[in-house]
Amino acid sequence: MGIQRGSEIKPAHGKLGVLLPGMGAVATTFIAGVEAVRRGLAQPVGSLTQLGTIRIGKRTENKNPKISDFVPLAGLDDLVFGGWDIFTDDAYEAAAHAGVLKPETLAQIKPFLQSVRPMAGVFEPQWVKKLHGTHVKTGTSKRDLAEQLIADIAAWKQQNDISRCVAIWCGSTEVYQVPSAVHASLAAFEAGLDASDEAIAPSAIYAYALLKSGVAYANGAPNLSLDFPAMHELAKQQGLPIAGKDFKTGQTLMKTVIAPMLKARMLGLTGWYSTNILGNRDGEVLDDPDSFKTKEMSKLGALEYILQPHLYPELYKEFHHVVRINYYPPRGDNKEGWDNIDIFGWLGYPMQIKVDFLCRDSILAAPIVLDLALFLDLAQRSGMAGVQEWLSFYFKTPMTVPGLYPEHDLFIQLMKLKNTLRYLRGEELITHLGTEYYD
Repeated sequence: MGIQRGSEIKPAHGKLGVLLPGMGAVATTFIAGVEAVRRGLAQPVGSLTQLGTIRIGKRTENKNPKISDFVPLAGLDDLVFGGWDIFTDDAYEAAAHAGVLKPETLAQIKPFLQSVRPMAGVFEPQWVKKLHGTHVKTGTSKRDLAEQLIADIAAWKQQNDISRCVAIWCGSTEVYQVPSAVHASLAAFEAGLDASDEAIAPSAIYAYALLKSGVAYANGAPNLSLDFPAMHELAKQQGLPIAGKDFKTGQTLMKTVIAPMLKARMLGLTGWYSTNILGNRDGEVLDDPDSFKTKEMSKLGALEYILQPHLYPELYKEFHHVVRINYYPPRGDNKEGWDNIDIFGWLGYPMQIKVDFLCRDSILAAPIVLDLALFLDLAQRSGMAGVQEWLSFYFKTPMTVPGLYPEHDLFIQLMKLKNTLRYLRGEELITHLGTEYYD
C-alpha cells in the first residue's frame, strides 16, 4: 500500500470536484441523488460511506462508529459535479431521458440539474458502434484530444474553485480490447498519442488526461481504459490512486454472494446460466457483439476466481458458464437478471438454484459512484498511489497489481476494505481470531 499504519491523513478542506466521463443514466442518477440527499428529500440507501458502520476493537467493547465518522471523508455539501458527454443534454434533460428517477423527484431539483452541463466528449464511433455522438471534440491527433481534455479540467477546476478532484468513468462499454505494444509503457503510450495509434481508445485518452491533471480515477466500465502498464506507471509517477473496473451492481453482485456459499459448503457446480434483459443506453450499446464481448469477459471472470477449480476439481472442474444480455427497450433501466444454477451435493445428487433479480441498474450504481469518489479522495489525501485493491468490493473485474489474482468474494472484499480503513487510522485489524469471549 506504500503507507504506514495510522499515517497522517490530510484534511478534506474545500470543494471536491467529481468529474464524470459519460453523463447518462448512471451519472445523472448519482448527481440527482446526491442533491436530493443534500436537500433532505431522500436517504443515501446503498452507500457504505453514508450509512455503513465499522467495528473497532474487541466485540466486548461494542464500538461501531459510522464510517463517515471514523475516517475524514469529504461531506456531500462539498461535492461539485462536472464531466463530458457526446450529447449536449444537461443533467436534467439526460436524467429525464434516462427515465430512472420519477418526474416529481427531478422537478424538485430541476434548476440545479440544469446547471450541470457536459463538456464535449472524446468519441470514435468504431469503439461504441451503437451510438452516434453529436457533441464531440475534433483534433489534429489523439495527443491534441488529450490536451483539450487537460485544458477542460484546468478551466473547470478554476471556474468552480475546486481544491481536490476525482473522476469516475460512467460512459459506455467500448469494444473488446487486449493490451498491445502501445500500452506497454508510458513512453510507448505517449508516442502512440502523437501518432494517433488506432489501438488507443477514447477511454484511455480520458485516463491519460485525468492522471496528467492530477485527478484520481476509477473506471466503472469493463473497458481497458487504465488497466495496463502505461497507466499504472503514470499513476505511480503522479502519486495518484486508481481503481476499476466495471461497477458490480446486479447479476455479478449476486454471483459473488452465492458462489462463496457453494465453496464454503463444498457443494459442486455443473453449470451457471445467466441472462439479462436491459433497455437503457447501456443495453443498446451491448447489443453490438464487440461491445458485448467486453462485458461478457468481465461477467465471466468471477466464478473461476472464487471457486478455484484447480484446487477443487471434483467440485468445479469444467463447469458450464454462459452469460447473455438482450436489449429489450420496454424494460428501460429496470434490468432483469435470471440465473439458473445447477449444483450437486452429498453423493453427487443434483439440485438447482433459481434467481430472478428485478433490479434497477442505475439505482444500484449511483451509490457506488458516490463511495468511489469519497474513498478515492481519502486515498489521495492519505498518500496512497497506484491500484487500490481495497476498492475491489465495487467492481466486477477488480484491478490488481501485476502478479496478483483479483479477489471476487464479496465478503472478503468488504473485510479488506474495512481493514484498510482501520489500518489508516492506526486501529487493530479484525481477523476474527482469538478467544470466544474477547475477539
